Amino acid sequence: MAHFTFCWELGGGLGHAGRIRSLAQPLLARGHRVSLVLRDLVLPRKLLAGLDVRVYQAPVWLHRTQGLPPEAASLAEILLGCGYLDSDALAGLVDGWRALFMGDRPDLVIADYAPTALLAARSLDLRNASVGPGFSMPPASAALPPLNLHGALPPARLAAGEARLLASCNAVLGAHGAAPLAHGADLLLGGHPLLCTWPELDHYGRGGPGPWLGPNLPAGGGIAPDWPEGAGPRVFVYWPLGGEEQGACLAALLRQGCRVLCYSPAVAAGKAPPLADGALRYARAPAALEEVFAHCALFVGQSGEGSVTRALLAGVPLLLMPHSAESYMLARRVRQLDAGINVAETSSPRDWDAMVRALLGQPRYRDAARAFAARYADFRPQEQARMLAERFEALAAS
Repeated sequence: MAHFTFCWELGGGLGHAGRIRSLAQPLLARGHRVSLVLRDLVLPRKLLAGLDVRVYQAPVWLHRTQGLPPEAASLAEILLGCGYLDSDALAGLVDGWRALFMGDRPDLVIADYAPTALLAARSLDLRNASVGPGFSMPPASAALPPLNLHGALPPARLAAGEARLLASCNAVLGAHGAAPLAHGADLLLGGHPLLCTWPELDHYGRGGPGPWLGPNLPAGGGIAPDWPEGAGPRVFVYWPLGGEEQGACLAALLRQGCRVLCYSPAVAAGKAPPLADGALRYARAPAALEEVFAHCALFVGQSGEGSVTRALLAGVPLLLMPHSAESYMLARRVRQLDAGINVAETSSPRDWDAMVRALLGQPRYRDAARAFAARYADFRPQEQARMLAERFEALAAS
């Protein structure tokens, strides 16, 4: 039997842990050994409960990087702010990953937005693969694309960011006698990239024939939804992170007669909720999303890939409040589908009541979400996970 090590380094929320769970389960069922190296050991703990795995803390960047623009222009600039600006700092992170791998001795390293894990695997000549949605899986054999959150960006800035990224990476690889990277994308894609999304949700709008492997969605998990009583439309809210506008959004949902079930990890851990009302309940743990969306009229969230995909597969329109470049780009794709509203693309002050009324009252949003669901009605997450497990087995044995 083989040993597989899943690595998560960058990004927040439960989506990364959920994807890792969905992919680890079929490998464990086949008798393989699985280890997890996670950015966060606390938030995903309940989601990953029951897996027979070893879990390690990922080596992550803990410092504030000075001198970078306030808003990243590309994945290169994001990574420069996460330890890649200086090759000596990057070498420290790589040393941490190398120590983990030399002790754990995996047959295959599988990275979910874990570029430094892939860099360390390359330095050790370990077999490796990457999985994830479009954002962390940029087009291969090309310069890293611009994020273009608020208009076009100077080509010289993009080129300079990628050159600095490659200089740091190749200095570290050279110190270990490993082959250099030719493109920034090589860092994120690793030896065997597996793009797990669909073209409608690809952050970079690549289109084309793919291969599009579909999203990684964990089967089951979560507690049954406990909806407030009443006759209003049911709305599910998921906020993995805090935000100043959450109270205003909840208040608008209640004014429009909605029954709201909200899962906020901070509130579940004991923080005071942003609002209290008889038509609003806070879940004590992550909810079972398939069951939630089967009886839901609207989803409100921060545009995480897993929850967005689940909502669309159930034909549920979305009100999205992105908090990062990745979530903004996905929310923009949902808006382009006409299946929801990207709050970040609306003017301030926000008219929350108008947005809620539109999403609940205008059929076009619901129709667009249902059209998406119909296109992928035959998608079976467990079958996709088994197919990927077979791919991982073949890579480990190659």
